[in-house]
Amino acid sequence: MLFMNLIDKSKHTLTKLKLPSLGFGLGLRTDHYLDILESKPNIDWFEVLSENYMVPGGKPLHFLDKICENYPVAMHGVSLSIGSASPIDKGYLRDLRQLADRVQPAWISDHLCWTGVHGQNIHDLLPLPYTEETAKHVAERVVQVQDYLGRRILLENVSSYASYVDSTMTEWEFISLISEKADCLLLLDVNNIYVSSYNHQFDAKAFIDGVPKNRIQQIHLAGHHNHGDYIIDTHDAPIINPVWDLYAYTLSRVGAVSTMIERDDHIPPLKELVQELQIARDIAGKILKAAA
Repeated sequence: MLFMNLIDKSKHTLTKLKLPSLGFGLGLRTDHYLDILESKPNIDWFEVLSENYMVPGGKPLHFLDKICENYPVAMHGVSLSIGSASPIDKGYLRDLRQLADRVQPAWISDHLCWTGVHGQNIHDLLPLPYTEETAKHVAERVVQVQDYLGRRILLENVSSYASYVDSTMTEWEFISLISEKADCLLLLDVNNIYVSSYNHQFDAKAFIDGVPKNRIQQIHLAGHHNHGDYIIDTHDAPIINPVWDLYAYTLSRVGAVSTMIERDDHIPPLKELVQELQIARDIAGKILKAAA
């Protein structure tokens, strides 16, 4: 059996329970530092890009420390490269743990992908072949990371534009297999599901139905750019109605989950993002009330 005794051999003793929902948050961006500190907007929490603050000092850490005094934060990385064939970067893990010790995040997440080999980071989130062999490889590496950090991590589904002929299962089956065997949690990016379902012509609701709802700790929402034949995940535009609909469907299945909006380009004033976040609040309120 491919995964025989994988968890038993792990040093970590992590609880099976998810953490409580933090509510509704935004990605922390430099454009909004001063506005956040001055206006203290109606935002429940912030997600910080780990690599932006894995530095010995400077203004980013100064502002992060100030914001952490008023808001919970979660850390989100783009360079763990959990699916790479190269050894895990111990220096990266050391810096990641040091930042976590500093800000005490609610959780730490990264992407289910690979970003390079032989020490070269190509700064893109590349998809993996959906096979049992790859799932075993990734799950073993997740266990190593969790052992080192002393906590569970969240893995996020990435948007994709190509697939592998060697894949033997669906993406949601692949994600489910890894999360169960590595005992990690999931960051469900609803926009990425929509983008990939459009690009690869699968049912987005089947994806949501197919992942273990008890492991979904966080949800991402974002905008994208539709080129007609394909969609590119750009995080530079408002969320479209079909993604909001998919978010509503997700909540109807999984219940209350910490939700945040990512915006990485064409960043509007903070007030506009707070208004967009209110849409998520309203959808969640309606769905959860109906389920009560």
